[in-house]
Amino acid sequence: MQLQFGFCQLRLDELIKPPILVIENLREDIGFLPLPPLHDCCNTRSSKRSIRGQLTFKARIMAPGGGSCKEVIESRVTFSDYDMATSSADLRGSPLRKTATALSGNLGSTSMNDVHELLECPVCVNLMYPPIYQCPNGHTVCSTCKTRVHNCCPTCRNELGNIRCLALEKVAESLELPCSYQILGCHDIFPYYSKLKHEKNCRYRPYSCPYAGAECSVTGDIPFLVMHLKNDHKVDMHDGCTFNHRYVKSNPHEVENATWMLTVFNCFRRQFCLHFEAFHIGMAPVYMAFLRFMGDEDEARQFSYSLEVGGSGRKVMWQGVPRSIRDSHRKVRDSQDGLIIQRNLALYFSGGDRQELKLKVAGRIWKEQ
Repeated sequence: MQLQFGFCQLRLDELIKPPILVIENLREDIGFLPLPPLHDCCNTRSSKRSIRGQLTFKARIMAPGGGSCKEVIESRVTFSDYDMATSSADLRGSPLRKTATALSGNLGSTSMNDVHELLECPVCVNLMYPPIYQCPNGHTVCSTCKTRVHNCCPTCRNELGNIRCLALEKVAESLELPCSYQILGCHDIFPYYSKLKHEKNCRYRPYSCPYAGAECSVTGDIPFLVMHLKNDHKVDMHDGCTFNHRYVKSNPHEVENATWMLTVFNCFRRQFCLHFEAFHIGMAPVYMAFLRFMGDEDEARQFSYSLEVGGSGRKVMWQGVPRSIRDSHRKVRDSQDGLIIQRNLALYFSGGDRQELKLKVAGRIWKEQ
């Protein structure tokens, strides 16, 4: 048998032992596997998979014993129908089986969906982050779900133990993925381990429903949430940048915590939510009114608003910047960023025998120049 590397020829039958091919500066033109051992090139009987490609490299042909017999510079070896001797059973179920193709070069021709499948937890279907655990059969699970499934593999029911899938963690470290909110307008690409941090603050992420009367898990963009508030929560919708609202409550001394119906205002082609509720600051019962902007914080800072409440020749006024609905209702309330009135003063403004709350709140919204 005769091998040719560039301009170099070598007869194998002249050697007692097969030559050793030492590859330097390997560069892959196409394909995704390094050049196989020379003796495997001649073995085609255990074929499992055919690969075609071309490798460019510098090589030395070493005779047995270490003596250099030939040197080849920038030789090209074209290989076809090279059959992998590795049994397909050895790769079946391995988390790196698809990755070998997907992660070579620029991810080859395999779609990014295949990579996502490797890194998805089979329980919560979220992307996994270190520590990633695996069972003895190679099935993976995220650290959060490992506790949830009581240390039992959700795929084969074997005990999970504390075996880390370090290979998959390294695979993830080499990836760059698009933001999950790409369809909503975010076209940035992030390293795998930076992606989660970005998505927590991505300006394109969906908004949570601002309704405070009950826990609502609905999310979406602003037009969707406006229709959701109108159709599902039956909130009051008003057009205009000024308002007068009267809040009435009988037996106010018996009310410790209460939230009045949300009101939404369309102003400057934007939407604002007016909240009013009763709660305690320490031991003192108070009423609080505040405004939230349906949009991001940077846009909310372009607006200001004022609230005024009074009666019997007296009034209290408050002015501020609306908070974004990115901040939860409870977070804004607990920060006391709004008009706060002690219950005794609110009842004084209500007039009469102070046994019924009749509080009139006036407000105005304007855009800063």
